[in-house]
Amino acid sequence: MSQPQPLRPFRFGVNLVTPAPSEEWRAKCRRAEELGYDVILVPDHLGMIAPFPALITAAEATERPRLGTFVLNAGFWNPTLLAREVATTDALTGGRLELGLGTGYVQAEHDTAGLPWGSPRERVDHLTRTVEELERLLGSADHQPQPVQKPRVPLLIGGNGDRVLRLTAEHADIAAFTGARTVPDSPTGTLAPITAEELEERVATYRRLAADRKEPAELNLLIQMVVITEDRRATVQEWLPLVPHLTEQQILELPIILVGPLERIVEQVREQRERYGFSYLTVLEPYMEAFGPVIEALRGE
Repeated sequence: MSQPQPLRPFRFGVNLVTPAPSEEWRAKCRRAEELGYDVILVPDHLGMIAPFPALITAAEATERPRLGTFVLNAGFWNPTLLAREVATTDALTGGRLELGLGTGYVQAEHDTAGLPWGSPRERVDHLTRTVEELERLLGSADHQPQPVQKPRVPLLIGGNGDRVLRLTAEHADIAAFTGARTVPDSPTGTLAPITAEELEERVATYRRLAADRKEPAELNLLIQMVVITEDRRATVQEWLPLVPHLTEQQILELPIILVGPLERIVEQVREQRERYGFSYLTVLEPYMEAFGPVIEALRGE
């Protein structure tokens, strides 16, 4: 089991994945703020919203939440051009940006865009170069435009592999775990959940790699399902064919699944912060409303 760490206060984010016209998009962002979300997030996939204009519009529609990418596919981006986007977005959102980066995991998107896919090693190499170049460029007083936040825009890195975890330990303010891995040779990036024990091992690996940090990173987990119900087993039946390597009980124990009565879900979130250190939880847009009562119950903890 990973070593105990001081408990951080909870933060909650929602990843808005569905494109919408201007007023509908602004209304969704305002609703997220009303529900108490601390961070409004957007992904970086073809067929979904473009991240930076969506975040600038979210900033105009809201007052309190921070705004983040969850996560940018580094393979889509030239680091120098990305530095310009990051600095501009941070300036236009009044210093509310949180930058999330990952290697990308959907080969079909790269094929559609005419971009190289590369090996896992090459994708991590590009993510590493991107992180290092962003630090160099945005840390320079000569870079224009300048971001508002100093010493830098907070950096989140998402991924579970050893090399990504090492990069996260060395550079990131927020370590984001998916609770899943890509199915081998899947061009569409199909994900399969890992067990609670496997996730715990990944967190323990990260903690070993980050043992010499002066300030520990915030730990994030992406939640895949939130359903308030009295019948937990019936709710997860749809998952059984999708994850034949897991039993029904193992599915119910997955940290990325929050299913049950409200009181049980609230307790599970507390338990997972104790066990893994996950104080920052992200839910997907379809579960934004369902998670609202959980935020209310945990506010201030």
